[in-house]
Amino acid sequence: MQVVIVGAGFTGIQLAKVLVNEGNNVTLIDNNIEVTRHIGDQVDCTVITQDGNNLETLESARIANADVLVCLTDNDEVNMITCSLVDQVYPKILKIARVRNYAYYTNTAVAKKTHANTFSGSHRPLYGIDYMIHPDVEAAEAIVKAVESGAVSNIVSFDNSLMQISRITVGEGSLFDGHKLMDFRSLTDIRMLVSYVEIDGKTSLPSGSTVVTAGCTLGILSSKEDVSKILELCGSKQKGFRKIAIIGAGRIGTLIAKQITETKNIGAINFWGKRKSNQIVSIIDTDSELTRIASEKFPDSNVLCGDATDESFLREEHIPDYDLAICATHNHELNMVLAAYLESLGVKQSISLVTSSAFADIATKLGVDVSIALRDVIVDSIMSHMRGKAVKEIHTITNGEFEIIECEVTSSSEVLGKKLKEIAEPGKYLVLLDRHAGAEEYEIAIGDTIFASGDHLVLITQAEESRRILKFFGNVTE
Repeated sequence: MQVVIVGAGFTGIQLAKVLVNEGNNVTLIDNNIEVTRHIGDQVDCTVITQDGNNLETLESARIANADVLVCLTDNDEVNMITCSLVDQVYPKILKIARVRNYAYYTNTAVAKKTHANTFSGSHRPLYGIDYMIHPDVEAAEAIVKAVESGAVSNIVSFDNSLMQISRITVGEGSLFDGHKLMDFRSLTDIRMLVSYVEIDGKTSLPSGSTVVTAGCTLGILSSKEDVSKILELCGSKQKGFRKIAIIGAGRIGTLIAKQITETKNIGAINFWGKRKSNQIVSIIDTDSELTRIASEKFPDSNVLCGDATDESFLREEHIPDYDLAICATHNHELNMVLAAYLESLGVKQSISLVTSSAFADIATKLGVDVSIALRDVIVDSIMSHMRGKAVKEIHTITNGEFEIIECEVTSSSEVLGKKLKEIAEPGKYLVLLDRHAGAEEYEIAIGDTIFASGDHLVLITQAEESRRILKFFGNVTE
């Protein structure tokens, strides 16, 4: 696949790394010579030091032969104009733009909804953009998913399914400590599947002979209702949230608060499915104007103008007694430190928005329960859109070494009519879930699972094998 990326910031470089690791041809364009000078040391791709919103520059980057254009500059208007320019000359190219102006994002969404019939036909997309990515929206949605799952670990959920993958560390003396994965069925009747294993900082796809020891981390696939039991088996516990503190009344904080406090949204209930009528949500920020606006938006919430790093303020407002703290300011380093600090004062669990998976690892070592890496969330969203209609979602894990992919088996797939045990490649990929066409829920895949066109799958693969495996299931067009 040929991909042109305009904007070589942190996200642009991270996206380029992921794409190059999969064997794609990538061209990065940026007008900052200081930035482009060092890209060659980080990623093996073509680099052009020019303005990306110039057709001559784009054509020198072979945009005519490209499959995808991704615009990730710091300027929304440049991203939108570049997509619009390319759309006029090369309409068949998939165009994705990061847009930080919330008005652009919401106005586009409203226009598409209001004129759905128009845009469902042959009409060109608004601004020539096929998919518009808003970082704050993506971050808020990822955090709310973590809240819905009890903030016990980093969670991967699937397409309205009752199944999810929970990242859980095995504690000393737990039921699983010292046992092989093949023994798990004799230890518990809970239906689950270990999708990946992290031991001593190294992640791998498991086999039945893999030995689980205290301190290792497992990616456990199970139904949501069984997570609490599995946590207890691993030496942890899951509890509900009666009191939730959201640190940050900016856009991300208010988007989170909106989803959590709305009655019709699952974020307003605990993860056992019962609404918590006595739930308390507090929103904290040092900005008086932001808190004033938040108090008008959320009249039933406790909106406080104060410094969440001030222990006397926190104790006066009884924040250390809260069940969950969500640190979602735009200062990601502060989020990480503040989440750990709040837990040290007594807050039971914490979620922190951080910049990248590297910072997420640091946050975990500091004691933060869940860290949402903004850069990785955006890259995952972009990658999901790039795969085509048959690929629904992509979730990168463990610093991008592995990908969890939701996709569809197409009529061109090589696996049609075959059993899973006939196509298995141990260590390369695992098929975790299969939902046959017309079925309502996924089933955990077993050796005798037979694949048919229209099946929806969830699989985990090494990132470097991702494109090959997707092609095998009929999901990648050359």
